[in-house]
Amino acid sequence: MAEVVSFHKETPAAPLVREEQTGGVLRLTLDNPPANALSVAMMTALDAALDRAAANAEVRVIILAASGKLFSAGHDLKELTAHRADADRGRQFFEMTMRLCADLMLKITHLTKPVIAEIDGLATAAGCQLVASCDLAICTDTATFCTPGVNIGLFCSTPMVAVSRAAHRKQAMEMLLTGETIDASTAKDFGLVNRIVPKQYLAQVVNKYAAVIASKSPLTLKIGKEAFYRQIDMSLEEAYRYAAGVMVENMLARDAQEGIGAFLEKRMPEWSGE
Repeated sequence: MAEVVSFHKETPAAPLVREEQTGGVLRLTLDNPPANALSVAMMTALDAALDRAAANAEVRVIILAASGKLFSAGHDLKELTAHRADADRGRQFFEMTMRLCADLMLKITHLTKPVIAEIDGLATAAGCQLVASCDLAICTDTATFCTPGVNIGLFCSTPMVAVSRAAHRKQAMEMLLTGETIDASTAKDFGLVNRIVPKQYLAQVVNKYAAVIASKSPLTLKIGKEAFYRQIDMSLEEAYRYAAGVMVENMLARDAQEGIGAFLEKRMPEWSGE
């Protein structure tokens, strides 16, 4: 994680990220409305929460949600602008902020546990990047998404990395070049979200997805998530060679032996995580 001590010294009066665990499901809620901006303090808090989740063997799945009417407005532009008064016109702070954000998004990808974004409201700029970085995304029918940096002379270059890997290429370019806000239906067509549900059922549906995933072997989830992101940028031939090796190692795991045995014996498996 990037060093942030020199720029952020105050401890917020209340947690910026709320943590609630039910069984194997951990819900992390961005809790700094109305914007839930990805300030240095917010990103640091979320980074620490993800570290705790990674170290907690009882956590199988993570839900990333937000309080208020916005999922996240992205970077805190007031915080960034304030550092233009620094001797270097803000360069050091800008570099640290972008590095911290990139490390956070990579942490979500490299985390061995699936992360589901639960979106109700607007996810814009780095907030949209956060959604695109999650493994799954489920939103309400009134949720909206955009990468509007081009409108203020600041191309959404870092959000582009996640969005261009989640959405189809030309649709990602459409979002980045126009800066226009898209609705939930369009976001699903573009590939940014998996499901759209009525607002009153959002948490219920997300919890159901999380519970289903949490019921699987934690070792299998770890193997599968890592393999998915490693193979996706390989050539077809490389991907098959790599995936075949992963399958062999997975077959030798105790959980695979237990799962296949349970299937053949028509019983529920008992996962050991080995």
